[in-house]
Amino acid sequence: MGKLSKLPKIYLIAVFIILYAPIFYLIFYSFNSGGGMSNFESFTLEHYAAVFEDTRLIVILLNTIIVALLSALVSTAIGVLGALSIVFMRNKAMRKAVLSLNNILIVSPDVIIGASFLILFTMIGVKLGFASVLISHIAFSIPIVVIMVLPKLQEMSPTLIDAALDLGASKRDVLTRVIIPFIKPGILAGFFLALTYSLDDFAVTFFVTGNGFSTLSVEIYSMARAGITLTINALSGLIFFVTVVLVLGYYFISRKTKTPLSGVKK
Repeated sequence: MGKLSKLPKIYLIAVFIILYAPIFYLIFYSFNSGGGMSNFESFTLEHYAAVFEDTRLIVILLNTIIVALLSALVSTAIGVLGALSIVFMRNKAMRKAVLSLNNILIVSPDVIIGASFLILFTMIGVKLGFASVLISHIAFSIPIVVIMVLPKLQEMSPTLIDAALDLGASKRDVLTRVIIPFIKPGILAGFFLALTYSLDDFAVTFFVTGNGFSTLSVEIYSMARAGITLTINALSGLIFFVTVVLVLGYYFISRKTKTPLSGVKK
């Protein structure tokens, strides 16, 4: 890939400044001993201490992590099966229709998805809370996993499967020793993307969460409505730090799990 010319570099720098400047401004004032974001008085960690001393906030943080991990795991399993079904579907028209429906769910506004789930749960009598949030997070994460796994499946040569079958491998061996190792980077990408989508989702969760259960995004919105405090800054700073750790973790894991061209596990 050639070097970027001056104009694209300036464009990228401008985009990064616009995106990151408000975040760093918010984190900078999370260390302010003053009560506002207009005048930095002195360095302090009291706002971070306040976050960890708030047991209700810790419970909400644990709820958010549990929902994110469970929804990412379940949606990854279902999404991989869905991608395999789409690729090996013999009816081309049906394959295109399923893929189009999957893509529509990805581009659909979160408000529409959240309202739809609220109507559905109300109709079938599901109590709003942990279960409703988990089910909705699994549902909107599955299309993301499918779209991350599909390119790896389409990239895989059919001769790999034919060769494995000719050598006497069972269908289970083909799946576990040929297909899964080859598409592992796509599975990891889908899992981490589903995890981050679940962690920062607000719109869908806002519709389907009930009394007594909340996630961080909904809680931060409620706190901000009551008035901006530097505790929100500290909490946002921690979430940003965790997100950076997740991205770096994905980067290093994906580098280690890169499969050779054959992709076959011995």
